[in-house]
Amino acid sequence: MSTSMNMGRIVFYEDRNFQGRSYECSSDCADMSSYLSRCHSCRVQSGCFMVYDRNNYMGNQYFMRRGEYSDFQSMMGMTDIRSCRTIPMHRGSYRMRIYERDNFGGQMHEMMDDCDSIMDRYRMSDCQSCNVMDGHWLMYEQPHFRGRMTYMRPGEYRNFRDMGMSGMRFMSMRRITDMC
Repeated sequence: MSTSMNMGRIVFYEDRNFQGRSYECSSDCADMSSYLSRCHSCRVQSGCFMVYDRNNYMGNQYFMRRGEYSDFQSMMGMTDIRSCRTIPMHRGSYRMRIYERDNFGGQMHEMMDDCDSIMDRYRMSDCQSCNVMDGHWLMYEQPHFRGRMTYMRPGEYRNFRDMGMSGMRFMSMRRITDMC
C-alpha cells in the first residue's frame, strides 16, 4: 500500500541572489503574480517542487529539490517562474505503462524502475500516451534523463499533444524517489 504526504516549503524571490520581495509557499500555486511581480531565485527549504515558467502549471518545467537556486536564467535557462506544484513524498511501488501511440495504442511496456532510453530498452522510438498507476515520475525528451522534462503524477494521459506537449517526444523516464 502506498502513501503520499505533502510536506514542503519553498521561498521565491523577485530578484537574483535571494533579493527583493519574497513569497513563501507550501502548497500548489497556479499564479504567483499576485504575490510577486517576477521571480528570479528561490530556496527550497524542504520537499520537492515542479516550477513552471507560465501560469496554471504550463510551459517549461523544472524539478527542484532542497537547495538554493540563486539565478534561474543561468541555472535553467528560465527567465521567470509563474507557478509551482508540490510533489508529494511517495512510499510504495512505482508502476507506469507507456504506449507508442496516443489513446494507449501501439506497443505497450510496463515500467517499475527508471528507464534511461526507451529505444535501447524496448526498441520503441516514441511514447505518445501513458498510464501512471503508482508513484510520481519525470519524463524527459531525450535519452539519459536530458532535455526538457514533464512531471507525471498518477493518472491516465491519453494524448500528450492535447496536454500542450505537441513538440515533445519522451525518450527516458525516472521515478521521483527523493525524500526531499
